[in-house]
Amino acid sequence: MGVNKVILLGNVGKDPRVTYYDNGACVAQVSLATTEKGYTLQNGTQVPDRTEWHNLIFRNRLAEVVDKYVHKGDKLYVEGKIRTRSYDDQSGIQRYVTEIFVDTMEMLTPKGASQSGVVQQSHPTPATVQETLADGTPPF
Repeated sequence: MGVNKVILLGNVGKDPRVTYYDNGACVAQVSLATTEKGYTLQNGTQVPDRTEWHNLIFRNRLAEVVDKYVHKGDKLYVEGKIRTRSYDDQSGIQRYVTEIFVDTMEMLTPKGASQSGVVQQSHPTPATVQETLADGTPPF
């Protein structure tokens, strides 16, 4: 048995990219930056800040909330799962992308700048995922 759980706290890099599908499904993609502060070693060596960028995927109701309330610069706390997928680019070269499928989000930007609150995504059953895939709708 394994555990696939990710917790991130960071800032939104640009406005979300949101897609609504004919079957009513909604998917939002967000780029989130997390930064580890730099420091100085005892010998005086400077270690700079390190920023990592994370590709977040929100689905259905959670994606609709992102569409309405999340903007570039907002601070988010998210919990989810890591998923890696591959695709062929325009040159036919196989590429890999790692994404965080978000289950829970908390908006931490002050209320004057954005709406605040916590929203949870219910976990789909395997049957729900299979129906979505058979329907031709992307699972992400």
